[in-house]
Amino acid sequence: MDDAISLANLAARTAATFRNRFYRDPTVVVAAPGRVNIIGEHTDYNDGFVLPMAINRYTVVAADRATGDSHSARVFSATLDDQQQICVDGGQQASLPTWARYVGCVVDQFAAGAAIPAFDAAIDSTVPLGGGLSSSAALEVAVATMLETLTGRQLEPVAKALLCQAAEHQVGVPCGIMDQFSSVLCQAGHLMLLDCRSQQSRMAPLADASVTVLVINSNVKHELTGGEYAERRAQCEQAAKALGVASLRDASGDLLEQRREQLDPLIYRRARHVIREIERTPKAAAALEAGNWQEVGQLMVASHNSLRDDYEVSCVELDVLVAAATALGEANGVFGSRMTGGGFGGCTVSLVRTDRAAAVAEAICGQYRQQIGVQATAFATPPAQGACVISHRNS
Repeated sequence: MDDAISLANLAARTAATFRNRFYRDPTVVVAAPGRVNIIGEHTDYNDGFVLPMAINRYTVVAADRATGDSHSARVFSATLDDQQQICVDGGQQASLPTWARYVGCVVDQFAAGAAIPAFDAAIDSTVPLGGGLSSSAALEVAVATMLETLTGRQLEPVAKALLCQAAEHQVGVPCGIMDQFSSVLCQAGHLMLLDCRSQQSRMAPLADASVTVLVINSNVKHELTGGEYAERRAQCEQAAKALGVASLRDASGDLLEQRREQLDPLIYRRARHVIREIERTPKAAAALEAGNWQEVGQLMVASHNSLRDDYEVSCVELDVLVAAATALGEANGVFGSRMTGGGFGGCTVSLVRTDRAAAVAEAICGQYRQQIGVQATAFATPPAQGACVISHRNS
């Protein structure tokens, strides 16, 4: 399994990158984590429930105000070895590369409420790109946290998460609130049960040290801007309209079956996944809090099957990973497994015995390599802390 570089070491590395790039020390160093969703997939934009946690993979931003009368920021991505110029007065250029557009759109959203000084920034990250672990949300939240610290304009946590969601919409991805809320609000040692309609959340402790979360990256990349995400969202809206409800959160399984003959079969399957997934998620949170790992695992497997068959956002690589985990079973330390994230590649999440995690990862990755011919990567993670300021001094 891959070991995570510690947040302290990642912060030190990012600060060193800043010094090497801009020839001075940063005055601000902040971090925001990626996330993994235990259950509740494609429910957030349907006003449903999700059960994510922050992971110990972070995006770190080191920054300082720039000198002179510039109205732009110099932003360097160590991950991509690319530097871009970003206007701090709003109105980002569509010609920016995707990673810089995420930064620029957060700047745009923040600039609507406060003047932003010219600044220099270096960005580094251990959140896998394209793995369905919210690398974009981690970047957005880290940039917003940096801007808060640099300008002294503190946002309420929910307001910061919504600002970052608006930035992602500006980029062109019509995401729900889960990713940004997770990166901002999650607490160490806890999962977060989030009601995406009320935007209320409560923390569910993962208190049993003998159980851990195993993330396996298929190393198949996906791009949500490819249109599949927006297509699923539109299908859900079509289903809600046909059922006469504001969103699929308001629909029941009974209502869906009563109206089944009036629905296109594809729209019916999309709605069936969402309605059942909304029901599964609070059950999983309650089972987790009760230490009923078998029930949590069963709900995770049911979620994956639904995502594969009804929502059709899985792929052969994810199915092989989940099948390999499920075949190991509880006797070998696996309670349950499912794809996580938007789909079309990315990662799986499994609930496993801590003392069997390394052996489980080796067995699953071996089976995957044998069947797919690609090397998967795995890491175990405790529930991690949300966005934080690592260091701040006046310039």
